[in-house]
Amino acid sequence: MTIAVLADDILKQELLLKNIPSTVQITWADSLRALTIIEADVYADLLFELNAERITRLKQLQPKPVLINAVTFTTKATGSEFIRINAWPTLLQRPVTEIAVAGAAQQQVAAEIFNQLQWKYQVVPDVPGMITPRVLATIINEAYFTLGAEVSTRQEIDIAMKLGTNYPAGPFEWSEKIGLHRVHELLKELSRTDSRYTPAKLLEEEASKLKNKNY
Repeated sequence: MTIAVLADDILKQELLLKNIPSTVQITWADSLRALTIIEADVYADLLFELNAERITRLKQLQPKPVLINAVTFTTKATGSEFIRINAWPTLLQRPVTEIAVAGAAQQQVAAEIFNQLQWKYQVVPDVPGMITPRVLATIINEAYFTLGAEVSTRQEIDIAMKLGTNYPAGPFEWSEKIGLHRVHELLKELSRTDSRYTPAKLLEEEASKLKNKNY
């Protein structure tokens, strides 16, 4: 099986750490255009963004399976039968990969792909945030509420969470590794239907600064 993958350096390294079996060949793409002209059995866009042009170009690869790193947006939101994969930075390294699909047919396709990859996977509900990212985003948001209320410092909150819950990283450390813009995007989407996910003011401010800095 040949998989064409569009990824940045961070996700590329995380993918390589998952020990790809010799029966699977990875062909790397450095742009969406490059991804769409590679001949492969499966395509993976780990830099997916929700916009009509990108979705149209990815749909042209079908009926070949297309995996997208779409943690925030559902298959209904993309208007496609792409296979959603949880590939937030750090989460791709987990022993079990979260995926979401549009129906039974895509679930069978996903099973065949992951069996060849020899990866353990879990089909989760096709909802914004899947499971793990939704939990992490909530924890990070609460940490920002705590920091904004001047209850404690970033470092103290990170240490408390690592020692108290045995997490591999504190919420602020995790937000840096994942990318605060990703956390903010998910919280905004979730807050459309549930106010409990409304982003903390300080998180909003820092995400906005990072966005402006990148422009």
